[in-house]
Order: sequence, then C-alpha cells, then structure tokens
Amino acid sequence: MSGLLDGRTALVTGASSGIGRAIALRLAQAGAQVVAADVTPAVVEGGAPVEAPLRALSPASRFALLDVRDPAATQALVAEIAAGSGRLDLLVTSAMVPGGRGLPETDAAEWERVTGVNLTGVYVSLRAALCQMLAQPLRDAERGRIVTIGSQHGMVAAPGSFAYGVSKAAVLQMTRQIAADHAADGIICNAVSPGKILTGKSGPAVSPEALAYSRARTPTPRLGTPRDVAEAVLFLASPQTGFVNGHNLLVDGGWMAA
Repeated sequence: MSGLLDGRTALVTGASSGIGRAIALRLAQAGAQVVAADVTPAVVEGGAPVEAPLRALSPASRFALLDVRDPAATQALVAEIAAGSGRLDLLVTSAMVPGGRGLPETDAAEWERVTGVNLTGVYVSLRAALCQMLAQPLRDAERGRIVTIGSQHGMVAAPGSFAYGVSKAAVLQMTRQIAADHAADGIICNAVSPGKILTGKSGPAVSPEALAYSRARTPTPRLGTPRDVAEAVLFLASPQTGFVNGHNLLVDGGWMAA
C-alpha cells in the first residue's frame, strides 16, 4: 500500500512506543507526512526514538513533544501542522495509559491519572483537530479523517479495570458522536479497538498465566501485534473507506466473537 496516503498530513498521538509507534511508521510508509507526538521520545523497544525510522520512511515527518491533556499545547501543534502543510488530513488518538483497579481501589488520583490521558486527552486532541478540519476546504469530498483507538474493554467489562474500561467506552461514544454530527461536513471518524496486543509496554508486565489465558481465549492461534492495529488504522485512513463512518473495527483475533 505504499503511496496510498501520498500528500496527506497525519498527527498520531502516543507515538513513541507500542501501538502508536507502529501506526506512525505504517502511515509514513504509506506516504503520509506524519507528526508523531508523545509526552516523551523514550520508548521501550530497544530505547530508540521514533523520529529516525520515521524520517527514513517519510523525510518530511517528525517527532513532537506533546502532553495531550494540555489544550493550548495541542491546539498550537495542530495549528503548526496546518500552517506548514496547508491542512491536517488525519488524526489518530493512540495516547493512553493502562489502569488495572476496581472501583473501591480507584481513588481520585488513580481516576485522574487514567482518564486524564485516555478520556480528557482524547477529547482535547479531537476538539483541536476537528476545529482545524472544519475550517479547511474539502479535498476529494472530505475535510478530514479521525481514527480513535478504543479497546475491547470499552465494549465489555474486564475485572479490575474500572477507569480504563470507562474511558475506552467513552472514546467509542465520542467516535460515534463525531460521525453523526459532522459526516455532512466531510468528516469521517472511526475507531479501532484492539484485543490482546503484545507490545514493548505490556509484554514484560503481563504474567505467563495471563498470556496463556489470552491465547486460549482468542480463536486466532496467536496474540496481536502493534502492526495488526496499524494495518487496521491504515485501512480506515485509506481512500477506499470513504463510506465507512462511525464504525468500531475490532482487531482482536475473534475474541469478542467467541
């Protein structure tokens, strides 16, 4: 699919590692000019910053420091991207933090830690990007696309995952709301909801028993990779999916089906 996104400009949040990193690199490989944003350039996978491989795929791409909880900084970055490229064609909201506590253990600090990034941070990113997209002219009958990163646990409850599950459920509703409110404006907004994905972040922290359970529970005889999610995002960002709007694409190996 090289060249599929030639001439498009994309902002990917949470892009230093894991799923966000894979998305940024895949979009750049497909020809997009990508701004990979994160609160830190450090990554787990070998400790290599994302900017060098990103530029190797797309020389105009770059890394940007961004705390998605900061409205002013997020709006400034979106304005900077639009000023440099003329528009923002695609936003992918992959910034997230994990949370694995039940409601009794979820005090105010834990709630703010998880929802600050997973819910408020997504709202801030969506609002900044959407306002820019609505102000720019139509291009191939569209003003812009948005792909949010949800989770299977935004659809079904996972024991001991109160704040995380609530935040991801809210992301899916925000996705539907934007599609319903702004489809007539030329905005396409969809979600990708991963199942169990092995990343540099989650792999070492997950017990062998939990991994064995996830493998046994997933009909496809393997667990997911960040590249699996990145390919789904590319699909929803591609010109061929112009009539797909308000959809939640599961990338879970059949976990929800079973």
